[in-house]
Amino acid sequence: MDCNKCEASCKIRRANCEGYGAICYDPRFIGGDGMMFYFHGAKGGDFALVSDDELHINAHFIGTRPQGRTRDFTWVQALSVMFDTHNLVLAAKRVSKWDNSVDSLIIRWDGDTVEVPTDGEAEWRINDGVRDVVVERTDDTNSVRVTVSGLVEIDIKVTPIGAEENRVHKYHIPSDDAFAHLETQFRFVNLSDSVEGVLGQTYRRDYVSPVKVGVPMPMMGGEDKYQTPSFLSPLCKACRFKGMASRAGSSMAAIKMVAQY
Repeated sequence: MDCNKCEASCKIRRANCEGYGAICYDPRFIGGDGMMFYFHGAKGGDFALVSDDELHINAHFIGTRPQGRTRDFTWVQALSVMFDTHNLVLAAKRVSKWDNSVDSLIIRWDGDTVEVPTDGEAEWRINDGVRDVVVERTDDTNSVRVTVSGLVEIDIKVTPIGAEENRVHKYHIPSDDAFAHLETQFRFVNLSDSVEGVLGQTYRRDYVSPVKVGVPMPMMGGEDKYQTPSFLSPLCKACRFKGMASRAGSSMAAIKMVAQY
């Protein structure tokens, strides 16, 4: 129910790239304050999107740098969601030719591959005695909603770089790689007023955006504060996570998974 309008409204079950908490394109963010900004990071790099006492989310970036450019074009290829003693990895497979009828989404729970059913309720769920974790399909392939009770809800879609997009933006994507990446929207529960991360900081009540308003591509800095030593590491200069998310096995599995780039 939308109580502002006193009427029933349809709930969007896909990532809304124009909504709060969205990360799409190369990559463009919509913060918790509603401000749009870009954060390019670096290809092959890992950056803390959100770091709070009970939740930490890293992103692995893929990218390309055409000749003559001084910085990379980048996209988010994988997410590492850490909480309590667990780690949930969501990643786009590397594919040479895009086919939307083929599922190109990788999901791993504490290092083990998760297969989300396509029939029945089309969901995978687990309860560790503390939280419910649910991954449910929102389309036949390449689109899911992830819910970690008491912490976050995430809508994720795997999408490629299309030929026209590649031509217009002059990405110079190689012919044998569709550069499959994630379009994502986050909805958080109970973030603290000290939350950090490229996206997380924008949810603080005292946050004032440093990006320039009115320019075509308002840029957010902070690569030095938010870069992590690996995809599964909750450590960075500004990070706050107090859990124990990475185990040796799951860390190695996830690092090998993203090492294809």
